Formats: sequence, structure tokens, C-alpha cells
Amino acid sequence: MGESTLTISDADFETLVAGSAEPLVVDFWAPWCGPCRLVGPIVEELAVEYGGAVKVGKVNVDDNQVVAARFGISSIPTILIFKGGELKDRITGALPKPALKARIDAVI
Repeated sequence: MGESTLTISDADFETLVAGSAEPLVVDFWAPWCGPCRLVGPIVEELAVEYGGAVKVGKVNVDDNQVVAARFGISSIPTILIFKGGELKDRITGALPKPALKARIDAVI
């Protein structure tokens, strides 16, 4: 993970989502997933670009199956966007950076 992204686990997911004053973008991924490796650097870039206005985190679905199951993550990469502790958008699949940024901007 980059310095700008949070590593989120089953144990701290709820606290991070409910306790976040900023919108939270969560990338569900796995190391063996090719499309995840394409989206990962884009997510890192967006974390830097948004700075403190948006929190960005990553959940490894292999290591954190409880939270992945809770949100019905069956395809990765899947990106969930939360605002005010509520799920506002769900993006499944690899999107180019401008499309991903537009979806985030629509929520924040």
C-alpha cells in the first residue's frame, strides 16, 4: 500500500467507516487479480490528489473475508464509496482514472 492509503481489515472496517468525517473510498482487491493491479496505482494516485478531503483504503479480500462477504463482493476489483458512514456508490471492474474520479466526485 502507498503512504496515502489505509490498509483496512475486518477488525477495523466498521470503526473507519462510521468514524470517518471525510468520504471514504475502499478498494477491494487481491494480489493475484490482474485488473486489481491495473486499478491499484490509479487508486493510489487519487488518494494523493484528494489529499485529506477523501480517505482512501484498501481491503485484501483474501485476508478479510468477513467484510467482503458483508458487502457481497463477488468480483474484484470493487470500489465502494461511503459518505457519512453510508454506502453511496459501488464500482465493479477496472475503470480508467477519469471515470473513477467522476464517480467519486459525484458522491463528495
